[in-house]
Amino acid sequence: RLVELGFFFFNLELVQNAWTTLLEVFLTHLLLAVCAEIMSTVIGLVLAIVSSFDIPVLHLFIIAYVDLFRAMPIIVLMMLIYYALPFMGIRLSAIVSGILALGLNSSAYVSEIFRAGFLSIKKGQIEASSALGLNPIQTMRFVILPQAFRVVIPPLVGNYVASAKDTALASSISIIELLKAGLSQKSLLANPSPLIFVTALYLVMFVPLTRFSGYLEKRMKASQRQVRL
Repeated sequence: RLVELGFFFFNLELVQNAWTTLLEVFLTHLLLAVCAEIMSTVIGLVLAIVSSFDIPVLHLFIIAYVDLFRAMPIIVLMMLIYYALPFMGIRLSAIVSGILALGLNSSAYVSEIFRAGFLSIKKGQIEASSALGLNPIQTMRFVILPQAFRVVIPPLVGNYVASAKDTALASSISIIELLKAGLSQKSLLANPSPLIFVTALYLVMFVPLTRFSGYLEKRMKASQRQVRL
């Protein structure tokens, strides 16, 4: 039975015929995930900072933005960007469309994560910084952001992992992504071993990210203790 298990799920000879294709697709998957997360982090952080200044018109816009992109299914957003925008004279490649859709969706969640991090800062610290003569921008830069990052790292990494898994939806706009390629190779070889290889690639991508976030969290907590001492 162990031999049969190895043949059906861990057949390296069969995977050798598919690993070049899977690695190429993995690089595309990685490009989608990294670019989308950079985009989502920048937009989400800007939205959270602007929202913290309580400007009524901008605050309403941010609420609408967050609600819209959190509620809209990613696959619908991808198809609107890739298939509908050309009717308005805007033609984007499948890769760019996928990055935009994933980035816009994730930025809504990132914005809320940063906003929660800002709200965790005690009002007394903000009042103290104002008493010291810091303007709102300086307070955000030197007081709020350094402390908020300690709070937001775990949920932020969790959001990154979830968003990276959502790249599987990019197959709806003709992008051959990792899971789709694994399923194709499984059907072609009539063996699930390529899916096990795909799982290993997912682990290679996500495990270092979660370990690195844990390392950063420990370092920030240690530096915070030193500051208190």
